[in-house]
Amino acid sequence: MTPRKVLFWMHLIAGCTGGIVILLMSLTGALLGYKKQILRASNRSFEIAAPSPGARRLPMEELLARVQVSRNQMPSAITVRSEAASPVAVDFGRDATVFVDPYSGNVLGQQSPRLQAFFTQVEDLHRWLAVSEENRETGRAITGACTLGFVFLTLTGPWLWWPKEWTWTNLKKRSVLRGGRWGRALHWNWHHALGIWSVAPLFLIALTGVIMSYTWANNLLYTLTGNTPPAPISQLRVEGPARAANRDPYKGGQHAAQKRFEGLGDLLARAEQQVAGWRTIGVRLPRGPMEKVTFSIDTGDGGRPDLRSQVTLDAKTGTVVSLETFSGYNRGRQLRMWARFTHTGEVLGVAGQTIATLATVAACLLMITGITLTIYRFASPKSGPSSSETKD
Repeated sequence: MTPRKVLFWMHLIAGCTGGIVILLMSLTGALLGYKKQILRASNRSFEIAAPSPGARRLPMEELLARVQVSRNQMPSAITVRSEAASPVAVDFGRDATVFVDPYSGNVLGQQSPRLQAFFTQVEDLHRWLAVSEENRETGRAITGACTLGFVFLTLTGPWLWWPKEWTWTNLKKRSVLRGGRWGRALHWNWHHALGIWSVAPLFLIALTGVIMSYTWANNLLYTLTGNTPPAPISQLRVEGPARAANRDPYKGGQHAAQKRFEGLGDLLARAEQQVAGWRTIGVRLPRGPMEKVTFSIDTGDGGRPDLRSQVTLDAKTGTVVSLETFSGYNRGRQLRMWARFTHTGEVLGVAGQTIATLATVAACLLMITGITLTIYRFASPKSGPSSSETKD
């Protein structure tokens, strides 16, 4: 067994072991590629008419009270955009987002329940195979291990398709997609060509997936940059809106609901003053008494961590407890934040999302052709591509 053959069999075993799960994660990753744009396009019907000059927004407390009473549920978060014609988005858990006119307080409607449920289900499949909550850790362990295996595949793949003799003819055989009859030779060509063109983005997608999947990988990122890893944070249970509403329903009608968030409007206005040129401000609403409120402020389109800030205010006095900007974080945390948006390609905007989506589609075909080539190898080891297709 030569080193190349040993590497080949390790590559084949890794692909066959995690191939189905990697295929599923690649497919769901491709489906999530333009999630932000799709949801934004579906919400255009909720945009309001340009307000008249001097029009004033309702106090945030009143706005939240109205939408809370209308749904008989406690909201979990809000997002405010700087555009005058943009509604306020009010979240109820992961599965429901309601849009409200910030000037009249009228509830404009709910984000498409079917579309939101579809993306939630796809995300659950991508992260933990959509298993039940009690088996979620097992699902995470499987997807994490397969992501780690995918890193190995992206590292060993180039060694296997690299021609022994570097000539244009040999390179062309591997790098140019060819058509023809559906068979072993076609699968061999596609497996090599798609691997060559997609290996770089797939390596980054898989590597950042490992960082997000494993605590040791996350901590290693901090250690390599000379920073102390953050203290471990317990996994928070993500609850649907119905369960959250049953646990903590509103009581006492609109007046009581309005009193619950008393002072939030002033805190929001205070947060707006801390970051010039803000485009969106989001805040997770506390279920208990407000003591400190943290606002996430973005001056970009949501895909650049270096354009994000966090402002924490004292709920009673409105004083700034902390103002965290990207430049103020240590190098380890900065890289960790970049990893999250590199995984989806959002760091490069729509172009990056397109590259990531095309790469994940290629990954689907790589898994399919890899599995079929393995079947061909064991089902009919003597048949297959001619020597001119496999030899350099």
